[in-house]
Amino acid sequence: MHWLLTYDYVDDIAARRAPFREAHLGLVRELHERGALLMAGAVGDPIEGALLVFTAEDEAVVGEFVAEDPYVREGLVAAWHVRPWNVVVGQAH
Repeated sequence: MHWLLTYDYVDDIAARRAPFREAHLGLVRELHERGALLMAGAVGDPIEGALLVFTAEDEAVVGEFVAEDPYVREGLVAAWHVRPWNVVVGQAH
């Protein structure tokens, strides 16, 4: 099963994220290396949010990521949403 996690960032994310960025990216890389996170990246120019694509049996993996993410813990994420994603065309490895 695939899951989409979307983040809506606070307006001044670019100015505030530096102290937490390496820890955030470290967590992202860890889940990617474990195979639970397929891809992730910022959305918008200027940055307004992020999209992360997970593969897991259930949504709990995504919830654990959100709970540990420094961006969420430090108030840089104004809102987040998890949605199941049913791939119809193409392959999500």
